[in-house]
Amino acid sequence: MIPNNDPVRLLNACVEGMDLSELYQTYTRVPKNPATPKQLFKIVVYAAMNGIFSSRKIETACRQNINYMYLLEGREVPDNATIARFISLHLAQCSKEMMAESTWLLRRNGLITSETVFIDGTKIEANANKYTFVWKKTVTKNMAKMLAKVAGFVAECEAMYGFRVVYNDRISLKVLKRLAKQLRKICRKERVVFVYGSGKRKTPLQKSVEQAERYLQRMKDYVYRLHVCGERNSYSKTDHDATFMRMKEDAMLNGQLKPAYNLQHAVDAGYITWVSISAYTTDTRTLIPLLREMEKNLKFKYRDIVADAGYESEENYLFLTDNGQLSYIKPTNYEISKTRKYKTDIGRRENMAYDRETDSYTCRNNRRLAVTGIKKHRTSSGYVGTATVYKCADCSGCPYKLKCIKGNNCKTPMDQRNKTLTVSKVKEEKRAENLERILSDHGTKLRMNRSIQAEGSFAVVKEDMGFRQYLYRGRSNVLAESILAAIAYNINKLHWRIQSKKTDIRLYELKESV
Repeated sequence: MIPNNDPVRLLNACVEGMDLSELYQTYTRVPKNPATPKQLFKIVVYAAMNGIFSSRKIETACRQNINYMYLLEGREVPDNATIARFISLHLAQCSKEMMAESTWLLRRNGLITSETVFIDGTKIEANANKYTFVWKKTVTKNMAKMLAKVAGFVAECEAMYGFRVVYNDRISLKVLKRLAKQLRKICRKERVVFVYGSGKRKTPLQKSVEQAERYLQRMKDYVYRLHVCGERNSYSKTDHDATFMRMKEDAMLNGQLKPAYNLQHAVDAGYITWVSISAYTTDTRTLIPLLREMEKNLKFKYRDIVADAGYESEENYLFLTDNGQLSYIKPTNYEISKTRKYKTDIGRRENMAYDRETDSYTCRNNRRLAVTGIKKHRTSSGYVGTATVYKCADCSGCPYKLKCIKGNNCKTPMDQRNKTLTVSKVKEEKRAENLERILSDHGTKLRMNRSIQAEGSFAVVKEDMGFRQYLYRGRSNVLAESILAAIAYNINKLHWRIQSKKTDIRLYELKESV
């Protein structure tokens, strides 16, 4: 009853060719579910191929759709709780191994190049409630205000009850615990009876104890929130792993901050070969963790790394060089550097003459910018880079000063400012090498394929498959959902290419203008 060219048959053959031992090891005993783990894996992947991610809808499909019955092989239909537990308790534990096994299946059949990978990222909304945001700056600000009040409260208690709380000019959680303990000790010594309710008058000592405990609880809450934030600036109360990011709501980019995850796709020959989840709001810091995960889990190593301008940084360039990989990353100034305004801007370093022997620049007015020092900078990831500072000795009386020095205002006289350049030589050197590669015929072809393959994968997953918001919470569950969508995307892509007899496609060729 099922046609021979139906994608469900291809899915069944692909899963049968995968090693699912890691999935079975997540079970401590023989499962008593109606369906085996392999059959559950088949139905959740096939559901994702058809844009179904809800466990209740999967259960309904298993009862009504003959393709799901074919995958279950006549077994009893699992309920929605069984399907949800399979994804969150079992598949989430071995999702990376399942992704690596599916990629290895593609490589065994010669469907990917194993040499060139295209990387891109997008933001997927988390399953978090509205107005559950916690901002790190707000917590830090409120904590500082509370500590100022606590300092006065400690001094008041020391004067009232005649004891000393030892601390080094800094109120901490230990100090509050020591204060509350000392007040409780005085209560037991004086046998103070605590009273509650209307019409009861509390003693000053009881009020002090309750105030100290309130401060202690607030302090614990602030410390916990800062611990959950970690390096991030925010998180959601209902999904602590989700970070608030600017989402693109429509084509005009009229978005708003929502709890989300930064989803990264590594695409080879049109197939998603690796997936990673990041809490970073930008793509710059996601490249190194993604490549390390791929090198750790996959049985091969990519040589050419193709990405857009969002991944360019000095740290990423050096990592790729040390790792023996070639970067094909579009520089952040690539598009603007082609404009006439950029080329005629006399204040830019690129439009000044550089003397390598004296290590100096010469401006439009033939004045020399010499090295005045070395400046170190630290990125949010902890990488420390160095930049060379060039400065003109005297820019007074220069007729090009208004066009050369930007940001002048009436409070700073023009004659008191001199032209300064800050140049990271390492980054500029790596950028020049990278620019030479991407401008070659091969590099142009790779950049064109990145926009088709990497961005095309998100177009299909988000628009055609309807994968726009996660249904599960937590980083491991979210990663499992993302990998399910990636495997489903790969099987749909393979099925289409088999039917179209285009399985030999690796890179799309550049179209020549007539």
